Order: sequence, then C-alpha cells, then structure tokens
Amino acid sequence: MNDDDKGGAARVVPGRWASALLALALGAGALGGCTGLVVGGAVVGGLMVTDRRTSGAQVEDQAIEIKAANRLRATLGERGHVNVTSYNRMALLTGEVSTEADSAAAEQAVAQVDNLQSIVNELGIGPASSVQARMNDIVLTSKVKASFIDAADLQAHAIKVVTERSQVYLLGRVTEREAKRASDVARSVPGVRKVIRVFELISEAELANLQPKPAPK
Repeated sequence: MNDDDKGGAARVVPGRWASALLALALGAGALGGCTGLVVGGAVVGGLMVTDRRTSGAQVEDQAIEIKAANRLRATLGERGHVNVTSYNRMALLTGEVSTEADSAAAEQAVAQVDNLQSIVNELGIGPASSVQARMNDIVLTSKVKASFIDAADLQAHAIKVVTERSQVYLLGRVTEREAKRASDVARSVPGVRKVIRVFELISEAELANLQPKPAPK
C-alpha cells in the first residue's frame, strides 16, 4: 500500500456533477447518525463485465462485506463508525473508532470471516466523523470517479474509490502504469488531502489477457 500527501481544503463541487452527487447523497441514508457500520458498494449489472475480478470473486466480496459488518456489529456495538470494503478478498477498514483496542478488536473480528485473504486496517482513532464530513467524502469520491472517466488512458470501472476524511483509497487490479496514472489523477482533484494506493498489481501481459476479446466476424 502506497500513499501520497496532498494539501488543499475541500471546495464546492462544480455544477456539472450536481445531479450525480444529489443522487449519491439521497442514497446515503446512513449518514444521519454518527455511529454505525457501512458496507462497501456492490457491483451490479453491466459493471460486472468490466470488473477485473472474476464473477465468483465479486460475489464473494459482497458476502465478505456483509459477514464482516455482522461481526463488527457484534464486537463493537454502537462504538465507532466503520466502513468495510472488500476487493478480491482483501478487506479495507476505514472510519473511526475511539481507541486502539477497538481498532484491534475490529481487525480481529473481520479476520474471522471465511475466504478473506488479507486486511488493510485504516481506522482512525478519535470521534466519529460528522455528517458534513461524510457528505464531503461522497462529493470527493464522485469527483475522483468522474476524473477517471474523463481520463482516456484509464479504465474507470476497474478502479474502486473509497474516501474517508478527505483521504482517497484506490483499489483494483491494475498495472504499475495504471496505478501511477490513477494516483496522479486523484491527487489533482481539489479537496483531496491524501491518496492511498491499495492496488493489486498485475503485469501488462495479465492486463492484455483480461481485455474483452473481439467478437468473431
């Protein structure tokens, strides 16, 4: 996992993203409270075709997120604000808990989930983030995703974006070239404080094998 620091305060999102962000905000019903568990977004519909995980891994990731959330709820109760995002059987923990002991307990609870291969614990120690901070994170996530779509040399749907406290986490199966480019693009988004790479690196040859094959004529 690599990271890059970037200064700069959060700014108001430009109007061209307003509709998309409104939809995201309306879907973020869990933001009303300061505690709780959030399960990472599931891959559905056509996105499964462009995802570089196998279909089995995608389904397994959804199951891991649900099982991890259940274990965390049993372990922490209402203490803290914890997000679980699984990508190719790697669980990323983000959010806030009150103590180092709770952070360790959260990691141990998630480690008991079946078929999980690794855990990246990025939980912050301190009070749960405010509703405004979480809304700002939603805005930044949308802006980073939009920037990936605008970048002609990136396959946007191959990269998962998670934002916590203005820190952007990038997940996906990518080449070193793609990882560097995605990090540079994310760093350029106004309001992003830090970019943390949680990529699974693959070779250019592996990438070529993952590309859709042309239909026979």
